[in-house]
Order: sequence, then structure tokens, then C-alpha cells
Amino acid sequence: MATLIETNTAPYETVGVDPITLELIENGLVSARGQMDALLFRTAMSPIIREQRDGFPVITDRYGRLVAGQFGSPVKGFMDLYEGGIEEGDILLTSDPYACNGSISHVNDWLVLMPVFKDGRLMNWSAMFGHMTDIGGKIPGSMPVDSVDLYEEGICIPPVKIYAKGKLQKDVLNIILHNCRVPQWNESDFNAIVAACKAGANRCLEMAERYGVNTYVSALDELLERNKRSMRQLILTTVPEKEVSFEDYVCDDGQGMGPYKIACDMWREGETMIFDFGRTDSQSLGCINFLLSDQMFKMFCGQFMVMMFDPDILLNDGFFDLMEVRIPEGSLLAPLRPAALNGRTHAMGRIFDIISGLFGSANPDYLCAAGFSSSPHFMFSGIDDRDKWFLFFQIGFGGIPGKPSGDGPDGHSLWPKFINIPNEFVESYFPVRIEISETIADSGGPGKHRGGNAMRVGYRFLRPGRVSIHDDRWLTYPWGVKGGHPGQRSRKTVIRADGSEELVPAKCDNILVEAGDFVLFETWGGGGWGDPLERDLAAVVYDLESGLVTPHGARRYGVVCSDELAIDELATARLRGEMCQNAGEAQLFDKGGTLEELRERCKAETGLPAPVAPTFAKDSAAAGMGLSRQDDLALKAS
Repeated sequence: MATLIETNTAPYETVGVDPITLELIENGLVSARGQMDALLFRTAMSPIIREQRDGFPVITDRYGRLVAGQFGSPVKGFMDLYEGGIEEGDILLTSDPYACNGSISHVNDWLVLMPVFKDGRLMNWSAMFGHMTDIGGKIPGSMPVDSVDLYEEGICIPPVKIYAKGKLQKDVLNIILHNCRVPQWNESDFNAIVAACKAGANRCLEMAERYGVNTYVSALDELLERNKRSMRQLILTTVPEKEVSFEDYVCDDGQGMGPYKIACDMWREGETMIFDFGRTDSQSLGCINFLLSDQMFKMFCGQFMVMMFDPDILLNDGFFDLMEVRIPEGSLLAPLRPAALNGRTHAMGRIFDIISGLFGSANPDYLCAAGFSSSPHFMFSGIDDRDKWFLFFQIGFGGIPGKPSGDGPDGHSLWPKFINIPNEFVESYFPVRIEISETIADSGGPGKHRGGNAMRVGYRFLRPGRVSIHDDRWLTYPWGVKGGHPGQRSRKTVIRADGSEELVPAKCDNILVEAGDFVLFETWGGGGWGDPLERDLAAVVYDLESGLVTPHGARRYGVVCSDELAIDELATARLRGEMCQNAGEAQLFDKGGTLEELRERCKAETGLPAPVAPTFAKDSAAAGMGLSRQDDLALKAS
């Protein structure tokens, strides 16, 4: 555990904080977090951070409890395992998920932590992590589909003091950058993250000066306690004592095995919520493992509860001891070091669907469908016409689920603040032309409230190179709820310059492409909410006129229209009546069929081999090295 070095050991004095001052400090923290974001996005160099905004700031109190941020605090997980001393002027860096208890989830994420001292005493932490486009490893982009351990995924930075007493450890940084394919991006992004942390620290110091340090620190304590009081009431009134269960799947591991089950049981004991992932599959031999930290999961749950039940609550870590999370060691969500982690985004995203399924089962009035629960990656690299190596990396968007309050947005990111890289930017800096960028009509699941439509992006390559793809939901469906139907699954197609077509797996590396070749990248839609026959006709007309639903797709809502998109009300009434008579009892969850049915259907529709049941490691040592039972036995025999 880290040793904190303070020149002033006097404790902070707890004082009363009036409501107006409390609100001012709370809003000051929110503003500081926003300034950290703005500084990062304006000064970073890589498109993934500068344009798509893959960076996450955090401000905590002296104990590492989050008071402003999104993902939960990384400080405690880091401090519990860091063995050095920490003093004023130090800034710490790591990209090792196993060294910070999963506060970051793969080695592409660089986590920077900055202690904030006031008059010799620790007062806050300012922290941020951002995704580095490349950190070395087997393939450009550093996310090899076929990796079996962490060491194949790029340079893994142990917890290190990158600034010591205010001085940059340049030699350490140079060693790190020397192992990256785009060191100028990494250095710029690193400096931007450090600058953002300093900006957050300065805002905290300014508030302490303005209101007095004891008032400021006491306000942080009160904000945490206020959140706990609000969440305690929310838990007692919305979470049943009776156990509810839900499970979903990551489709495959990129090596022909899958799907992998993520299962959770939820119940309440007194004022404490229990989440038990004991039925989750063992860790994968491939790259799809997700080291899920308790802090991150609790923040995900808290965010979901607040948005569903009481959006006025401003979230922080105050409620964390009202939740208990049980994740078995060696499972997909608690893999053993050095299991591969680069494809963790699919399991991370599926956690959101699990949370929705759990809370929706407990409170069907608040049930949402499954949505765009991942961040699919597209990577293209090669030599441009100036004879320079390039790397283009983009995160895809898709359909958000239908919900009790309305339709799911079309073509949106899993993360609310993410935005797309403008096509003009892509075409200006990389040898690729975006010939298609549109939502896919009818890809959202039908329902009284329609699931959001998926995205279709067409990439025309102007230079030879190689392509890597990370995606999911090609086997399992984004499920519909309360009579709503599933959304469309994902699909990836390579169309060669000679016109030949090839359907490629959702997870693949090193697809060689030539100038003139084309990739059609289709994501998945959100599931529908409620009976499609109850959808308002005006909403169907709007969807038809907007190109979100086709005349053929409108029949899934029992709507008949002409080629001119005019609704035939008589024929519509007749069709809806027939469909209503033939409909069975509405399902609370419509997952599109059993796993075996999905395997057969996918094989028939795509021609791609269906994944086989996963093979799990025999013991913990083999699991940590990503070895199969057969590999383990062979090693022991030799």
C-alpha cells in the first residue's frame, strides 16, 4: 500500500456548510470536470481522444472517493497496490489493469493520477485516463484478436512516478514512447491528460482558497453523505428483497469459441444491494476478458438507477457501501493475470444490458430493451502517398434501446459524450474515402417504442493496407422487451475492387486490402419496447418519411402503405387485427431464440461457422496464461 508523505499532519476540521455554499462547491466540481474534458479534447492529437472524446476525468476527496466524474474512482484501486511513497509534486502513471484493481480495463488506457496538496496536506486527487491509439504489440492499434495474454497487447506500464516532486521523468517516458507506433500522438495525448489533471487540481485549490479549506473539505464529506441518503431511499423503495436474475452473452472470443455467459443475481438485504456474478463463465482463453472493478460496476448501477428513478440526484461515491458486488476469481469478469484484455469492450458493454435486465425484472414499468452495448473498433493501417506510415482508428455507433419514455436514438454511441469523427477529418488525414454513412432502415427492433437504428459506414481504401475489426452481437440479438422485438445484428463485408464479396467475422485481424477495395461496416440496432401494434400511426408516418422505416418494415407494425408512403388505414386496421389474433402472449424478453437456434440461423444466413462451446483452462495457473485444458496437459506431460 502507498505511503502518503505530508508535511502538515494536522487533521481537517469538520465545520457546518450552508446549503448555498454546498451547491456552489458541487457545481464548481462539475465545472472543473468539464474544464478537464475541454482541455483534453482541445490539446490531444489522436483522433480517438481529440475527436471521439475517449477520455474520462475524475476528482476525488483525500480518501479517493469520487466527487465528480463518470467511471468511479481509480484512486483506491491504485493506492491499495502501489508500494511507493507519494508526496507533493508527484504524478503517477499506469496502464496495467491488474495493478489498479481494474480501474482501467486494458493496456491502451493510460491512467494519470495527481495528488492535490494544500498547505502540506493531501486535499484531493485529480485523475484521468485516455485511450492510446497504439502502444505496440502484435498489430497496429494494439488490440490483437488472437492474443492469449497481456504481453501480446503492447507495452504494459507498471505503476510509476512519471513526475517526481514536479519534475518529469523524461527517460521513463522515452522508454514508453519508444514502444509505440505513433509516439507523437501518445506524447501529445499524455501531456494533454497531465494538463487536464493540473487544471482539475487548480480548480480544487481555488475553491479551498475561496471558501476556506475546512469548509471545502467538509462540503465534500456532506456531498458524499447527501448522495448516500438519497441512494439509500432509492434502494429501499425500488429494489426487492426477492432475488432476480438475468444473463446475456458475448458472442465469441475471436478464436471460434462462444458464446460466453455473463449472469448476475440481485437482491436486497436491509439497505444493502447484493450483486452475485457466480454463474458467469470462466475467463476466456482469448482477449474478451473484462477485469470489472467493484467501483466501476457500482457507478454503472448508480447511474442507471438515478436516470431511471430520480435524475435530479448528482452521483458520487457516497453510496458505494450500500452495494456489495461478488465476482468469482478466474471468471470472465475477474480474469487472472496475465489473461488478455484488449477485447474487453464487449463484456463491458454487455454489463449495461445485464443491469437493465436486472432492474427491469424487478420493476417491469422501468424495463428497457437491449441496445448498442459495445464500442466496435475499426482499424486501417499502411503507407500513404507521402511514403509515411499511418493508422486510422474509429469507434462505431449503433441503435440505443427502446424505453418506457420513447424510442431509442439512432446511430448513437454507447457512451453519452462520445461523438463521431467527422468524415471530412477522416478523408483529410487518411487515405480512405467514406462513401456511405447512414443509419440502416428497419434495423431497430419494432415496438410501441422503436429501438434505434444501426449504422452503416462504407470505407473505400485509396492505398493498400490491412484492416482489423472488433465487434459483437453478430450471433445473439439485442433483445426486445414487453412485446417488443429484437434489433438487427451486426455484419461486416469486404467488397474487392473486382466486385467479389466476402463476409468477414466480427472479430478479425490482418485483412489485407488493396486500393479500390471497400469495407461495409454495419453495426446493430436497439431492441424494441412494447407491442409494435400499439405504435402510434403518426410515429410510423414520421419514420417512413425520414427513411428510418421502409414500407416493408412498416408491416412489422401492422401498417400498410403505398409506394408514396401514404398509409392505407383500412388495410392497416385489417392487418393489425389479423396480427393481433395470431400473436401469442407477449414475452417480457424476446432474445430471438435459443442459443442453438441462433447458431443455426446465423450459419444459414452468413455461411460463417458458428462458434463452438468455450474450452476453459483446467487450473488457475493455466487460466492466467490463457492456456486451454489441452495446452495445460501437454505442458505437464513434457
